[in-house]
Amino acid sequence: MEKRPSSKLVQWWSMVVVLAVVILFGSFTTSKGDGYVSAVGDPGMKRDGLRVALEAWNFCNEVGAEAPNMGSPRAADCFDLLSKQYLSGMPKLEVSHLVTEEDNSLGVGDPMPGAPPKYLNNVDLYAVAKEIYLGDKCQVRDTPKPWQFWMIMLKNGNMDTSASLCPKDGVKVGPFPPQSRFPCFGKGCMNQPLVYHKYTRFVGNDTLRGSFYGSYDLDAVVTRNENTNREQSYSYYSVTWEKQVGEGGWSFHHYLKTTNKYPWLMLYLRSDATDGFSGGYHYPTRGMTKIIPESPDFKVRVTLEVKQGGGPNSQFYLMDMGGCWKNDGRPCDGDVTTDVTRYSEMIINPERQANCQPNRITQCPPYHTFANGTRVYRNDTANFPYDAYHLHCVPGNAQHFEEPYNICDQYSNPQPQEIMQIVPHPVWGEYGYPTTKGEGWIGDKRTWELDVGGMSQNLYFYQDPGTPPVKRQWSSLDVGTEIYVSKNQVAEWTVSDFDIIVPNTEQKSLA
Repeated sequence: MEKRPSSKLVQWWSMVVVLAVVILFGSFTTSKGDGYVSAVGDPGMKRDGLRVALEAWNFCNEVGAEAPNMGSPRAADCFDLLSKQYLSGMPKLEVSHLVTEEDNSLGVGDPMPGAPPKYLNNVDLYAVAKEIYLGDKCQVRDTPKPWQFWMIMLKNGNMDTSASLCPKDGVKVGPFPPQSRFPCFGKGCMNQPLVYHKYTRFVGNDTLRGSFYGSYDLDAVVTRNENTNREQSYSYYSVTWEKQVGEGGWSFHHYLKTTNKYPWLMLYLRSDATDGFSGGYHYPTRGMTKIIPESPDFKVRVTLEVKQGGGPNSQFYLMDMGGCWKNDGRPCDGDVTTDVTRYSEMIINPERQANCQPNRITQCPPYHTFANGTRVYRNDTANFPYDAYHLHCVPGNAQHFEEPYNICDQYSNPQPQEIMQIVPHPVWGEYGYPTTKGEGWIGDKRTWELDVGGMSQNLYFYQDPGTPPVKRQWSSLDVGTEIYVSKNQVAEWTVSDFDIIVPNTEQKSLA
């Protein structure tokens, strides 16, 4: 009788063959049909060999000071799956990590391959070099360019006005008295967090799981048990990713808790540009977006489940977009006095009200453009959709404001910024966005397909009069929350299936 392999062995070998195909071809661009392709290196988060990194920032998107014994606040978890053959004849998949603990623990003053000498002893520049270093280790070859990782972003909203760490609209300023809008418990309140890491590993036979977690309280005793950390009085964050090999995609579970000392915290999952500037930064970054999407022709697909909202002041962004161009329309070049970060943010927390009202037009953009191109000005009380806008603010370096106006916070980015925050309203329905409060909120898990390009093209953004219309490019897109100055609040959510769909310019050029 012919000896046949066991069904279990056949099953394992089938998985290995499938995995080999995924590893071999998984990095190539996935066609979306109708002349569109994915702009990200990992379309829909389906690639088994994950690439994910973490970055942490102080109030003005710098480092300021490293947390004790934590190194520079950059870390990565990047791996491939390898098949190993054992004497038993049973193949086994193993996680082959590309970034070591030594890499992740590098801090200012430590030698680092490829880092310019002037970066090694500057805490802010060291983080820049470390992100590029980690990106090199994680990089995946692809067309039209290589890509590096999904980015987890943490930000501390505390601002010490006496520390002179944050410039005003890109210009360095001295200390000034405390202000109620800037929380700070005293010296050191702008600190970086404790960061702990569970490297991705197999849980059971075919499930992969890993996480970053920690606290902004430097005296916190953070355990490996997430439930224990949640029950403690210190601030806490965690992001855990999980996937079944060869099936579906990665699910990223986020948890964020504020406290009296740290009432303003932010946590996002970002797809950033693979090179050049990302939204809010003035130096080269690394990321997942290998084709920078440009308005009006691109879409974003994402599945979001909100489990806890973070309280009434949680500015939960279904989509937060970041781009950068100067007021005269030229692209940003790193000059923080003339570059301007532009943000477009859809807040889906139903407790956040529209600040833009007929009697508060300083919170409104000068006009609204409907999807059909019709434009209506904010003084047209019969037709302007006031309830569609949470707020709009203009960059502090703009010279030709439309009166009345509201200037954006001048300290929370290294350069001036312009922010457009919108809330669910029927005018956004034509772009696939929520139209009523509560859509996509707790208990309403959804997969969204958002016409982000079309919507962002019609939004108002300041530009100097008489200058050519800018090409609106968005180097950062993310989902997550900014819990704004709220003590002892908890937000919890999962993100999966994230993808950015753009026109296939290569196909169009051949047509």
